[in-house]
Amino acid sequence: MKLIAHFSRLFVGIIFIFSGLIKLNDPVGTEIKLEEYFDVFATDFPFMAGFWEFWIPYALYISVFLCALELVLGVCLLVQYKLKTASWILLATVIFFGFLTFYSAYFNKVTDCGCFGETIKLKPWTSFIKDMILLFFILIILWQRKIFADKKTGIIVGISVVFSLFLGIYAVKFLPPYDGLPYAVGQDIPKNMKPSAPLQFKYIYEKGGESLELDQMPTDTTYHFKEMITLNQDEAKAKITDYNIWKDGDSTDYKAESFVGKKLMVVIPVIKKANTNHVNEIRELAKSLEGSGIQVWLISASSEEEVNNFRHEFQLAIPNYSADTKVLKTIARANPTLWLLKDGIVKGKWSHNALPDKNEVIKSLQ
Repeated sequence: MKLIAHFSRLFVGIIFIFSGLIKLNDPVGTEIKLEEYFDVFATDFPFMAGFWEFWIPYALYISVFLCALELVLGVCLLVQYKLKTASWILLATVIFFGFLTFYSAYFNKVTDCGCFGETIKLKPWTSFIKDMILLFFILIILWQRKIFADKKTGIIVGISVVFSLFLGIYAVKFLPPYDGLPYAVGQDIPKNMKPSAPLQFKYIYEKGGESLELDQMPTDTTYHFKEMITLNQDEAKAKITDYNIWKDGDSTDYKAESFVGKKLMVVIPVIKKANTNHVNEIRELAKSLEGSGIQVWLISASSEEEVNNFRHEFQLAIPNYSADTKVLKTIARANPTLWLLKDGIVKGKWSHNALPDKNEVIKSLQ
C-alpha cells in the first residue's frame, strides 16, 4: 500500500505542476474561462446573479492565484511539505474543478474548460474523468497520509511561490512566454481559417435486414441508406472560425483587407479596461511609420462612441475598426497589444509594456 500511496503522491504532484505551469504561461486565457463561468452561473442562477457578476472584474487576479496554487500544491506533494494541509486543499480544489467540468459537460455550457490552458484542449467529459481520477488518487494520499513524513523543504516551496507569481505576472504584462494560439507570431491567418484536413466519413447502410458500415457510398441500389457519420470533425475543423473585421455602415470586407500588405494592428479588446500608460508611445510609433507602407489600424470590440472618445483623448489619428471581443482577447492577451501582419502572416506581437520602435517593426517584416 505504501508503494501505491507514494505513486499517488508523485502522480498528482506532477499533474498539478504541469497544469499550473501551462496556465501560468497564459493567465489571461484562464481569466476568460472564469468570466465565461461567471456569466453562465449568473444566467442559470438569476437569484445569485449579483454574486457571480461581482467576481467578473477580479477574474484575472483569481486566475493568477488559482494557477499559482496548483503549481505550489504540486510542489508540496513532491517534496512532502505540509502534506496533510496540502492534501486537504488539493481535495477541495479538485472537487471545485470537478463540479465545473461536470456542469460544463452535462449542460453543455463552457465547451472547453481550459484545464490545461490553450495548449491541450480537453472536452468537458474528458476533463471531468480526469478530475475524478485525480480525486481517487488524492483520497488515497489522505487515507495513507500517516506514512508520509513531513520534510523541511519550505525553502523549495517558497521558491515555487515566488516563481509562480513571477511567471503569472510576467505573462500578463509582457504576453505569454509561449504562444500556442493560432494568432501567434509565424502563423498564417488565412491558412488557419481553412479546414485542417479533408473530412472523412463512414456510411451506415442496411441490406437484407443487416446494418453495414462502409467507407464509401455503394453503387448497389439494393443498399438502403441509414446514416452518414463524420469521423474527424474536430481534427478537420479550422483553427480559426470567427475572425472578422468590420466598420459600422461599411460593406467592405475588412477581414480580407487585413491580409493585404503590411498591417500594424493596435488591438484594444475593451477600451474601458485598456492600460493607457503607453498610448502616447503608440501614437508616436504610428506617426513614425507614416510613408513606410505599413498601415496602422486600431481594432476594438467597444462601441464606436467609446473608441472615438479614446482616439480624441489621445489624438490617435489612425482608422478604427470593430471585431468580436473574444477574438481580440485571443489575439491580444495584453490590452493594448500591437499585432503585425504581412500578407496575413503574423510577423510580430508586442505588449504595451514592451513596445517596439520603428526599426524593430520594419525588421520584423523582413
